[in-house]
Amino acid sequence: MMLGIKISLVVAAFLPWLAAICARAGGAGFTNHEPRPWLASLSGWRGRANAAQANAFEALPFFYAAVLLALWSGADALRVQSLMISWIVLRVLYLLMYIMDKATLRSLVWFLALAVNIWIVFLPVLRT
Repeated sequence: MMLGIKISLVVAAFLPWLAAICARAGGAGFTNHEPRPWLASLSGWRGRANAAQANAFEALPFFYAAVLLALWSGADALRVQSLMISWIVLRVLYLLMYIMDKATLRSLVWFLALAVNIWIVFLPVLRT
């Protein structure tokens, strides 16, 4: 069970990397010597992928803290893992909605992922 949780933590850590790959895919003029100015100059779907990368980094601390707090507080590991997978799926959908410029759906998916995070935090209290 803990292996699944560890794998989910690693997968979550790679979500910003996935967004970065999308932003850089086929982009002309990319230089690894100064990637940030190049990324900041992007527009269209690549620019949105770069913004999704930043948001993915912003979402990680709360996700990690929620998982660790839930496990430390005695939450059922299987339920934590299930919610972790749900969060990861929602965050991948978020990335796709961001790239495809589906702003309303993107916001809805973002909110659902936040709700899953909050659910993880309160899992130990919600024991059933």
